[in-house]
Order: sequence, then structure tokens, then C-alpha cells
Amino acid sequence: MFGISKRGDRYLRTLMIHGARASLGKLGASRIPAKLKTDARNLVGIIGSDTTKTRTYCEILDLSAQLGREKDSKKAKALSQKIDQLQKQLGPEFLAVSSGLQHLDLNSPDGREIILIIGSLNQSCPD
Repeated sequence: MFGISKRGDRYLRTLMIHGARASLGKLGASRIPAKLKTDARNLVGIIGSDTTKTRTYCEILDLSAQLGREKDSKKAKALSQKIDQLQKQLGPEFLAVSSGLQHLDLNSPDGREIILIIGSLNQSCPD
């Protein structure tokens, strides 16, 4: 492997490094949805087994719906801040899953599946 050493072919070395990075990036990206699905299932179990967290989750849904309809920017900001506070009350698991969803195409099969997993909590909320 003399051709790939520091003294060897610089172009060949660069190609191999870029190829390895690309392969590792795809490998890591394929693991993200699987971990996120597992994390979402755990989150549903945590929230679903705690009545206080379930109420908090339902309140977030209600406030999010209000936020979507709100025209006044000051009221929208207040609603957004309240939602942020409530999300923190749901714990680090909720924040981690929320963060992971921001990096996932929600229209992909994995994204839709994760949304369905989390959406199962909606059945616990009053209409």
C-alpha cells in the first residue's frame, strides 16, 4: 500500500478519504431513523404512563393548534414560549425526539411511521 501513504499518490489518497466519508455518512444516516423510532416508542411509553406528562402533552397540542390560528404576533410569541416551557417539562426524551424529527423528512416512510408512533398519544387527549 505504498501508493496510499503520506509519500504516495495524493489524489488517490484524497479519493479514498472522500469515499470513506461518504460511506460512513450514509451508514450513519440510515441508523438515525431506526434509533428515532426506538426513541419515539420509548417516549410514548414514558408520557403514556404518566398522567401529568400526558396532560402536558395534550396541552401542547391545544396550544400548537391555537398558535397555528393566531394572527397577533405578540400572542403567538407568548403561545410559543408557553409551548417551549411545557416541552421541557416532558423531559429530555421529548426534546431529543423533537430534535431528531427536525433532521428527518417527515414525508418519508420512516418519517410517517415515527409521526404515527408519536400520534398514538393523541388518543389520550380529550377532544
